Amino acid sequence: MREEIFCVEANDVLTENVYRLTLSGNTEGIVPGQFVNIALDGLYLRRPISVADAEENRLTLIYKAIGKGTEQMSGLLPGDYLDILTCLGNGYCLESSGDHPLLIGGGVGIPPLYYLAKRLREAGKEVSVILGFNNADEVFYEDEFSQLDCDVKVTTVDGSYGVKGFATDALTSSYSYFYTCGPAPMLKSVYYKTNTSGEFSFEERMGCGFGACMGCSKKTVSGFKRVCKDGPVFRKEEILWED
Repeated sequence: MREEIFCVEANDVLTENVYRLTLSGNTEGIVPGQFVNIALDGLYLRRPISVADAEENRLTLIYKAIGKGTEQMSGLLPGDYLDILTCLGNGYCLESSGDHPLLIGGGVGIPPLYYLAKRLREAGKEVSVILGFNNADEVFYEDEFSQLDCDVKVTTVDGSYGVKGFATDALTSSYSYFYTCGPAPMLKSVYYKTNTSGEFSFEERMGCGFGACMGCSKKTVSGFKRVCKDGPVFRKEEILWED
């Protein structure tokens, strides 16, 4: 964990309530699957946001404006400064991927998979991606994944774009390993419908973001673990689902 000051370069609208925040600052040591925790004026708790990309001195965060904190973030302007805790949580293990990894994302669970896809492509992996949304108006980052030369499929629940159905409805059997991030119902479906080992990134409400408050604990095969500290990424074999 490292506390840094970042400067806002851009805060672009991707869809009706999804934004891409581009920041300049120290990104050293940030790996795919990790998150940052942002301090906002007037709010006691920091806001955890997954890392969508981390290049030299440039950090990209994609967030959905759905609460007081993220609504405040949507008003950030170029030149504003943010106090951010970086390098939080455990990221994805790239070495487990095999030759043909599959990335499965739903909604705002998609951003951390972009940074992962970049690293897997740099390692010469043949990457397939499934992006799940409710409707065509919510679709974002399809082109960005395609520009990495990933094989991209988009699903929408209402069938207004791409394959009609949920992300798991586009699953095939041709993958060596999988990585996934998204809402709990999607993750549970991925768990039961995949046929290899893989890694899940969980979205949970967090208090401190670094394991002190125990507020984001999740039951696993080896006892309770903190999503912010022990995760947010867990291997498939660790997970217990409560039916």
